[in-house]
This record gives sequence, C-alpha cells and structure tokens, in this order.
Amino acid sequence: MQKFTLELLFQIIGIGSASGLVYKDHSAFIIGDNSGYLYEYNLENKDLKRHALIQNPAENIAKKDKPDFEAITHFGNDFYIFGSGSTEKRNTMVQINATTKEIIATTDLTNLYLVMQSFGKIKPEDFNIEGAIYNGENWFLLNRGNGSAYKNIVFTIQGKNLTNEFNILSNEFTLPKIKGVRSSFTDAVLVDNKIYFLATAEDTNSTYDDGEVSGSLIGRIDIDTMEIDFTHKISDTHKFEGLSLYKSTDDKLEFLLCDDNDTEELKANIYKLTLDK
Repeated sequence: MQKFTLELLFQIIGIGSASGLVYKDHSAFIIGDNSGYLYEYNLENKDLKRHALIQNPAENIAKKDKPDFEAITHFGNDFYIFGSGSTEKRNTMVQINATTKEIIATTDLTNLYLVMQSFGKIKPEDFNIEGAIYNGENWFLLNRGNGSAYKNIVFTIQGKNLTNEFNILSNEFTLPKIKGVRSSFTDAVLVDNKIYFLATAEDTNSTYDDGEVSGSLIGRIDIDTMEIDFTHKISDTHKFEGLSLYKSTDDKLEFLLCDDNDTEELKANIYKLTLDK
C-alpha cells in the first residue's frame, strides 16, 4: 500500500471552482471551470494576479456559456489550457507564454474532440476532458468517465498539431469505486515517465451536472505499458481536480492539489500530498 500524508497548505481568496493547477517558479498557476482567467498565486509573497484567457472574462460565468477550462499543462515556456469539450462552447485550447502571460494562440479543438469521440467510442454526452499532459512529443488527454458509460480513457496524441495533422491512440481504464460510486479521472501530471492521476467519485451520470462527492484517489499509470501501477484513496469528502508536482526527493514525491467546491464562492484550498516513491 502506498503511504501518504495529506495536509491543507494554504487558502487563496479570489479563486472559485479550482479545476487545475501547475506549480512553477514558486507560484501556483490555477484555472477555474467557472472562470475566464488564469490565476497566478506567488507562494512567497501571497500575491494573486489574474490573466485573461478569453474576451470579457469573469470570475463566475454562467454554466451554459462558460468555456469550462478543466485541464492545464506546461512544457518549455508555455502553458496549455483546455476546455472540457462537454458542450460545443467548451472546445477551446489557449496557449500562454509562461513568462509574459500573453496569449500565443487560441485554438478550436472541435475537430480533434470529434475524432477522439469516434476513436474512443464515446458519445458526445460522455465526453469530458479533465486532464492534459504534454512532454514535447506526445499529448496525453484524459477523459473523465463521469457520464453514463464510465468512459475513463487516456488518449495519446502524436503529430504536428492538434487541428488536422495528428494520430491518436486510446487506452480505457476501469477505476475503483469509493462508497459504491465509480471514480473518474480529474487531473494528471507526468513524473519520471509515469502518469500520476487524480480520480473522484461523484454520484452523477452526467458530464454537465454535479453530484454528491464520495471521495478522491490518486493512482499511477506506466506510459510504456499503459497499465495502472497502483491506486490509493486519499479522501472521503474532497473533489480533487488539480494536480502538480511540488517537490521530488530521493524517497518522496510532494504534489499540490486543489479541490473544486462547485459553488460560486471565490475561495480555493490548496493541499499538499506526500507519497513514498
């Protein structure tokens, strides 16, 4: 069994519905699925900045209109932020320079998402991207299986771009139940050629509507075999949706996690999860 400790590290006032984060240069970069901003929180001076991802951004965008940014990843000097694809208004990827925070490109991923649905045999109502990884060669996009078909799938995407020159592989996973509710992917990060992922059990059969939370777990996938090395429940109550590597030592890994409170309250709790290697 994987030993772990979980502790509340700090709280940020001004961010709601945190759905993903990246830790870089002493700052936590956070997205919220109700928000049109990328938030930058400096852990040393506690300063919070906002960077617009869309035109006319807001903290709490109406559910029917929101871009639903659910996944963020980092490679080189860029951030890549993905809409979930769960409605037609949620198909955007935003690429941002990590130094200047300027938008480099805004890309419509409708074609990619349609091909992924076809390739993974996912109905549109079961499609919900909540995790993203880029290692400079491959993209790994995780579909959260919180629809009626429980389609927890890791898509591996290779090619020149994500619009019209790409190849797709898919691997489907059956994740454990928590309190009788099937868990589903909510975020992931690549560490030493392993995908560490979060999964939450939420009592709903909809990618659109929220449900009662039964807890969250962490797990690891070997990207060579695409098999799960382990899973371990880390909470009975939290809906963890953001995961980033914080520190790595000879014998331990430390991650930062954020939880989605599924409300309009502008408050984000950031946790530290420590695992034995």
